[in-house]
Amino acid sequence: MASDERVLIVGMGYVGLPLALSFIRGGVTVLGLDIDQSKVDALNGGRSYLGHISDEDISKAVATGRFEATTDFARCADADAVIIAVPTPLTKYRDPDLSYVTSTCERIAPHLREGALVILESTTFPGTSAEVMKPILEQGSSLIVGETLDLAYSPEREDPGNADFGTQTIPKLVGGYTAATTARAVSLYERALDRVIAVDSMEVAELAKLFENIFRAVNIALVNELKMVCDRMDIDVWSVIEAAATKPFGFMKFTPGPGIGGHCIPVDPFYLTWKAREHGLTTRFIELAGQINSGMPQYVIDRLRVALSEDGKALRDAKVLVLGVAYKPGVEDMRESPALDVIELLIQGQADVRYHDPFVPELPQMRKHDLRLGGSKELTDTILAEADAILIATDHNEVDYAQVMEHSSLVVDTRNAVRPRLGDGPFKARLVMA
Repeated sequence: MASDERVLIVGMGYVGLPLALSFIRGGVTVLGLDIDQSKVDALNGGRSYLGHISDEDISKAVATGRFEATTDFARCADADAVIIAVPTPLTKYRDPDLSYVTSTCERIAPHLREGALVILESTTFPGTSAEVMKPILEQGSSLIVGETLDLAYSPEREDPGNADFGTQTIPKLVGGYTAATTARAVSLYERALDRVIAVDSMEVAELAKLFENIFRAVNIALVNELKMVCDRMDIDVWSVIEAAATKPFGFMKFTPGPGIGGHCIPVDPFYLTWKAREHGLTTRFIELAGQINSGMPQYVIDRLRVALSEDGKALRDAKVLVLGVAYKPGVEDMRESPALDVIELLIQGQADVRYHDPFVPELPQMRKHDLRLGGSKELTDTILAEADAILIATDHNEVDYAQVMEHSSLVVDTRNAVRPRLGDGPFKARLVMA
């Protein structure tokens, strides 16, 4: 890749923005394109809207003179390479929703220059790049993939808030439409990332990404099912997991929770099950894992209902304070967070619901949820004492669990947040694991 080539990244979210910063640190000029004008204004003003990226990071990028944000798709004409990092959610029927990918291809195609390289990073089913993107790009640009237009797939592997691995250090898979395209895409990413791995095809890269997260989803489902079995047997599932984890081979530790969250694990398995049906196959193992994981919020509510009844209270009109709405500790990311499903079920049960999350001051309107709970409540002794139950949905380190256990009457812990931090008590609050 020539040093003066320009990269345009479509989508300045959890994937596109960190990637842009990595390219800039590698000396590459980057155009960041997003349809959200407020994001574009923030970036051009040197401000960040993601918790794990600082204002200083953005200001430094702007100060290099090699970064600009825009909403104008015509700027694709300025780019030698266009990287697409847009959402790939599910429809309400759990089928792939490629509308963001297809609309992006339709909007960039008329502006692509001859010889441009287009790379998709969004998670999707194998065949998307060749069967869905290629026809749209060729029709809209009058260019031919493999001749006058290069096309590749390189799955994002972002993990916001991970202190050990970031965009630059996570190995990057790349598969191109041709061997020459693969080599070109590898050369591009090597400007920004420590390790880039060429694979045999776009389809291999597409399926590798799905497999990574299906592996996690299936094992989380297994440990979630184990949790329910242990509950019936009156065995501490967390002690079982720690005991099994002492084996130095043949075992990988996974932990249960109120469901699965994030932008990948709850979604990716269904992309493969959908594609498998096209080939006349039923992925029963994967679908069973999905059923178990999606049923965990209801399991939590059932455990909460029993715990309340033991105190002579019903779920209806019970004051429930939910601790944590992000999908994992230390981030503000709420995409597919199981805490939101738990809150929905609490509202359906006519509980009086409040929440506290140090990273989420307000619950925004989302594709699946529109929860209006009046913002995050300050975690005071009074609000803890007033609650009939505290439900720990996300185990943020920033929560004072000693305060929670001292001033509450009932704590339902779905994440094993209390005991690793405070031991086995005794506690003033009654602790129920769920």
